[in-house]
Amino acid sequence: MSAGNSGPVPPRSPPDAPSISTPRSSTPSQPSARYAPAQPSGLRNAHALSPPQGDGAADDAAKSGKLIEIDDEGLHPSNKDGITPVEDDGATQVEADLDEPPEATERRRLLGLQQWDHAPAHPGPCNHGTLSPHPIGHGDNDSYFSIDSGLGATPTPDAHARRDDSHVEAVFGEAISEGLIGHRQGTKPSTTQQLARRHGVKHPRSMYLTYYIPFFQWIQQYRWSYLQGDVIAALTMASFYIPMSLSYASNLGHIPPINGLYSFVFNPLIYAILGSCPQMVVGPEAAGSLLVGTVVKSSVDKGHSYDDDAIVNARIAGVVTGMAGSVILIAGLTRLGFLDSVLSRPFLRGFISAIGFVITVDQLIPEMGLSQRAREVGGVSHGSSVDKIQFLVMNVKYSHGLTCAVAFGSFAIIMTSREIKRRLQSRYPGVAYVPDRFLVVLLSAIFCWKFDWDKKGLAILGEVRSSTGSPFPIQWPFQFSHMKHVRDALSTSFIIGLLGFFESSVAAKSLGGGDNHGLQGMTLSPNRELVALGIANIVGGCFMALPAFGGYGRSKVNASTGGKTPMSSILLSLITILCVLYLLPYFYYLPKAVLSAMISVVAWSLIEEAPHDIQFFYRVRGWSELALMFLIFAATIFYSLPLGIAIGIGLSLISVIRHSTRPRIQILGRVPGTDRWENAENKPESLEFIEGCLIVKIPEPLTFANTGELKNRLKRLELYGTTAAHPALPRVRNPEHNKNVIFDVHGVTGLDGSGAQVLAEIVGDYRDRRVRVFFSRVSPEESRVFQLFEKSGIVDRCGGHRHFVHSVDEALRMTELESLTEQFRDDPI
Repeated sequence: MSAGNSGPVPPRSPPDAPSISTPRSSTPSQPSARYAPAQPSGLRNAHALSPPQGDGAADDAAKSGKLIEIDDEGLHPSNKDGITPVEDDGATQVEADLDEPPEATERRRLLGLQQWDHAPAHPGPCNHGTLSPHPIGHGDNDSYFSIDSGLGATPTPDAHARRDDSHVEAVFGEAISEGLIGHRQGTKPSTTQQLARRHGVKHPRSMYLTYYIPFFQWIQQYRWSYLQGDVIAALTMASFYIPMSLSYASNLGHIPPINGLYSFVFNPLIYAILGSCPQMVVGPEAAGSLLVGTVVKSSVDKGHSYDDDAIVNARIAGVVTGMAGSVILIAGLTRLGFLDSVLSRPFLRGFISAIGFVITVDQLIPEMGLSQRAREVGGVSHGSSVDKIQFLVMNVKYSHGLTCAVAFGSFAIIMTSREIKRRLQSRYPGVAYVPDRFLVVLLSAIFCWKFDWDKKGLAILGEVRSSTGSPFPIQWPFQFSHMKHVRDALSTSFIIGLLGFFESSVAAKSLGGGDNHGLQGMTLSPNRELVALGIANIVGGCFMALPAFGGYGRSKVNASTGGKTPMSSILLSLITILCVLYLLPYFYYLPKAVLSAMISVVAWSLIEEAPHDIQFFYRVRGWSELALMFLIFAATIFYSLPLGIAIGIGLSLISVIRHSTRPRIQILGRVPGTDRWENAENKPESLEFIEGCLIVKIPEPLTFANTGELKNRLKRLELYGTTAAHPALPRVRNPEHNKNVIFDVHGVTGLDGSGAQVLAEIVGDYRDRRVRVFFSRVSPEESRVFQLFEKSGIVDRCGGHRHFVHSVDEALRMTELESLTEQFRDDPI
């Protein structure tokens, strides 16, 4: 095989009668037979776990008669075997060279030139898969690497200059980093700049502007044909969710109802300008509103506010909303869009189901007309769900008949309409436009006014106005006088931001980007979503609004009723502004029992998905997931919502940390008759093991997180040949099989200082025990991984660059050569 061929070389048996020559600087060579070893090393002999029924193949291979030679640098195969020693910086490298006729050599050279685009990215076997790096081009001046004397790729001076800017780019992204540090003279332009110049992009700054402010992207593509659908969708959502926002504010957030409307005034408008999902509509949600209510009640308990102090309670809501927006805005600027993967599905399902149950129990008190009775008893509204259930059972005799009839009748009508629409929508799509909730609200207000229900004990919404008198009061939420509220709201704001972003991510991924709806160039981006939602909530906090995020149900209503562009969100904001300015007096006779019934419908939708998830985890025997769901649900119901949040997040983080800190090293065995290596712990009886060698695969990047247990896991492999054995088991693996340790580090695509330190200690410990260490399929020499290998001393402790090879088979041949070298030096015959 030629030196340029990177394919795997079949393993060879040890030489039987090698021929030895003196070093190059010595006298002429002597007959080779006098230096033949008494016995071959046997390192290349593979043996199966169970004794094979031999046919003498191994003995025949051992008698192949390969010739070797010794010089002052050690033992090398001679040219008679077709292997030529090559010197590189003082380190000897073995390269195979098959004898081929000139015609075959010329044909292979021409094919290599023709198929340059399909060349491997690096020498040796490559298993990168679809994400394989590209090979270095022919003299490409824009390439990051240059060819150094044909010996490999080395970083150009421009590449070193760019590394100074890479830290800013890694945190803020390419476009923002270019704005911060500019284009430095003498440095190479970024990849984006090169592509833009190569393909004739005339205005790169406007390209970044339309990407980070998508409004300029979709407004240029807007058509009059979209307007009809956007208007109908905005009117439909307004009829559904404007009354709902009043309910969220008054019943869940314990703030003035108008502050719930503010969430539909500013947040959809700002998201339409900055958001990357055209059909998603942001607004207040039940979970976020309930969490705001917990902060308000906590502030009342601490004496910072009072139940009937609308101004202070609204300010607290503004502080919570502003802090939630600040948290996710910072997360977006620092590119933490992956945070939606931190919370597990069992945590979210258990937490959301618990919120649905808590909301249902909370709303039963106003639905039964027991609000005044609860205030007389005291401590009920601030108690746990169990305390409230106990209160309902003991005071059911005090319930108000008309209030129960209006509340439960409204609930039944809405649930029945919902089920009818669900069954008919496939055949009659127009039923989605029926505003059933708006009709319930409108008719209940008319009946209350007509029949004087408010004078018969039915609680009504009353006058809806701003606590300050201005229709849109502005107050900066981060004032020094609000610090006491900031301390109370810090942890809850973080949870609101995280839950809201997760729900927004689910909605955005289900709806897709603009390319699915005729808007070109609008792609989903978690980081841009964080920025858009963060800015929207900071602005909403200035107007003391409820936290607003993307809702899956609300966005599906928008899409199903004809909304295709963010214009529907802008129209929804305009409709809400008209309501605040001109329609608030018409909400005077709206029964609070109807608002509670609408919230109970939402709570039911939060609970109804739990049985499906419980059934699934039971079917797959996911006992840990079921236990997590039960713990969160129980803690929330029996104690409080903050405790349920703390337990859920704590257990989720512990699960993530446990998963990331567990090393996944494997012991490898060879598939008989092939050059493939597989995990020997799966089917050990069907694989071959190499005598005297421990072959370990590290399939993941090494960081401070997963190297803590690396030594212990390697120790188990040395003692038992598996990481699954209990450490109490006596040693079952012969120490002779650990004379050579080969690390397959193809999966080590990243390495930090802590990981390099632990790996250097492991290598040093092996070398102190006179164990030879080899690394196969290492990253290229210009990569950060290999640079850390060199700087940490791993390369020197192993024995130099010759111990870093391209494949496991090549490492096995190196173990053979070094074993024979040591044998002839110790016993020169």
